[in-house]
Amino acid sequence: MANEKLPLVYKGHPLRRKDNLVYYGSMAEKYIVMLQILNTKKVSDLDVATRVAVQLQLTDPDLKSRDRVVKKSEKEDLFSAIDLGSTWLDRALSKS
Repeated sequence: MANEKLPLVYKGHPLRRKDNLVYYGSMAEKYIVMLQILNTKKVSDLDVATRVAVQLQLTDPDLKSRDRVVKKSEKEDLFSAIDLGSTWLDRALSKS
């Protein structure tokens, strides 16, 4: 069991990271949130996000990438960005 890779989950939705992009939600659902880390600063030995773009997107592969964006915003830290994205995602999925 120690060798099993458990996915990172926040408020019931999976989180996936690739470089400076964090995807929140499941591609099997109608919506997903994309978080893009735009700026970072060093705190001790860690890079901490200081500017994060948040986008609520449709997962429809037939749409162009710019047509998938439903809402967008910028936040000053990663927690605020994930919290906003979580609210948007829950509301969007409850309507669909």
